Amino acid sequence: MCGIVGLLDPRRGRPEEVSRRIVEDMASRMVPRGPDGSGSWVDAAAGVALGHRRLAILDLSPAGAQPMESADGRWVLTFNGEIYDHAELAADLDAAGVRRRGHSDTEILLEAVARWGLRAVLDRIDGMYAFGLWDRRERRLTLVRDRMGEKPLCYGHLGSGEFVFASTLDVLRAHPDWDRPVDRDALSLFFRYKYVPSPWSIFAGVRKLEPGCAVTVAADGTVGPVEPYWDFLQLVEDTQTFGGSPEDSVEELDRLLRRSVRRRMVADVPVGAFLSGGIDSSTVVAVAQQESSVPVRTFTIGSTVADFDESSDARAVAEHLGADHTELVVTESDSLAVVERLGAMYDEPFADSSQIPTYLVSELARRQVIVALSGDGGDELFAGYNRHVWAPAIWDRLDGVPRPLRSLGASVLGRVPPDWWDAAARVLPSSRRPRQVGLKVSKVLGVADAVDRIDVVRRLVSHWQDPSALVRGADEPPTLLSQPERWPDRLDPVGAIAAVDAVTYLPDDILTKVDRATMAVSLEGRIPLLDRSIVEFAISLPTSTKVRDGRSKWPLRQVLGRYVPTELVDRPKSGFGLPIEQWLVGPLRPWAESHLFSPAVRDTLDVAAVQRAWCDHTAGRRNEAYQLWDVIMFSVWCEHRELSP
Repeated sequence: MCGIVGLLDPRRGRPEEVSRRIVEDMASRMVPRGPDGSGSWVDAAAGVALGHRRLAILDLSPAGAQPMESADGRWVLTFNGEIYDHAELAADLDAAGVRRRGHSDTEILLEAVARWGLRAVLDRIDGMYAFGLWDRRERRLTLVRDRMGEKPLCYGHLGSGEFVFASTLDVLRAHPDWDRPVDRDALSLFFRYKYVPSPWSIFAGVRKLEPGCAVTVAADGTVGPVEPYWDFLQLVEDTQTFGGSPEDSVEELDRLLRRSVRRRMVADVPVGAFLSGGIDSSTVVAVAQQESSVPVRTFTIGSTVADFDESSDARAVAEHLGADHTELVVTESDSLAVVERLGAMYDEPFADSSQIPTYLVSELARRQVIVALSGDGGDELFAGYNRHVWAPAIWDRLDGVPRPLRSLGASVLGRVPPDWWDAAARVLPSSRRPRQVGLKVSKVLGVADAVDRIDVVRRLVSHWQDPSALVRGADEPPTLLSQPERWPDRLDPVGAIAAVDAVTYLPDDILTKVDRATMAVSLEGRIPLLDRSIVEFAISLPTSTKVRDGRSKWPLRQVLGRYVPTELVDRPKSGFGLPIEQWLVGPLRPWAESHLFSPAVRDTLDVAAVQRAWCDHTAGRRNEAYQLWDVIMFSVWCEHRELSP
């Protein structure tokens, strides 16, 4: 895991030492991504400079340093990530007589490209990666991002005409000619989704390369079309349905998981795993323990707030598996101490509140390991979110009721304070009691007057329902969630919603959160469920296998049941969240008010709308915590960078 940066100046008039100094200064802004070393490579005649920060995981020797030149001198690579099938590639290179300096996956990838060509290698490899590859013979730069979007890559032109790319936007901002303003249209997308979806970025003229895509830049700075080399939604349309029984799918998933976990445990540094006690992380840890000859080191965060504490669940799973478990109960003050740091941690506004515990568990793990396995991806691949099943079911019930009646009913029920719903739920046994009932009820009421099933989905995933009105001067761009004609035709509603989540919410929220949190503490996160073979296998499974006997993620549950008793993991989940709604009217109130009405907010947003949300929340009429958290995170992000959009 590393950080990458590069520039291509078509003017080609800059001395080598100046280009080197610029790219090294830019790279210095991502030391946590690469604390173990740095490097630069410059071809002044071509106007190209590449930089790199290294977190050494495989081949800790200087032979793994970057940027790296191929043995034939044609190719130069700056690479971030891991190639998990590098051993197989290396065997084929050895058989072809290719000699290598070391055993890093970077060198293996580079020599494979030199031997077989980039496209052939992309068709073959499995991994998480983002890289810049300079072809010295053709004088062409190619940028590539992994299939599911685990590793970030942003790029664009400056006003001077210079082309720049990097792992994060903050690295681009370190260029002396940086001149890109905040894009208010992209900001409106942030207030809808709590993240800025690819390919947009928060800065005008800068794009985030989409997952599974490559883009080529000519020597004169001309950027070619973004071309997918692997397309999740197209695979959904083209893949044949798995021909075996549901029980056969469990056997195959178990086999694929074992191989995936085994590959992701290969490192020249200590490896551990995050463990929440939920289905996905428990499955990953269970399989990892099967593949390990020693206890797997596992890490979890506990909370002093019962509705958000799943540490006892994780502890029970760890004890059953014989893992070497580390648990940290995080107090309110521990969490609040992280809040102000979020502005520096995220390179564009980001408001998934689980960013706080994700950072804290990463920080905890980094004290013992350099690599941590994560269970992310299971919900998107196996239809595990409530909305995957809820949205179609809700619409089936709403469709026959006139919209005015629906709106009236929602208005009446919406007057019930969220706390009352939570109190009513306490009559249920704790083992069966849904968590955050008030929040779930408010989400359902918010879709009462939806016009169709797609509208239900969009409302469920939206924070601010009319962000163009909130952000002054904004015109919200279209996204996949507003263009149902781009959704897979062959899937039923549950499968289609999960597939859309896999190409939107997963890379732009979940994987962004994990990348920024782990990289902030120089920890490499690896995600076994996003192994290419598992993703493509999951695509082949019908929804009737993923959601079976009323249970979502059925194949994953069955695999886990081979290693962990059902009673240890069969319970309602709260997710990796925090009591933001209580904090905003409690210990965070003065800080929240200062950011809700900061200069950046007053200059950019409809302050009256923010004021209404704040008054409703503090009066207990509505739970507006997540909408308010969006505003606060935008303000914190601006304050850290001294921006006034």
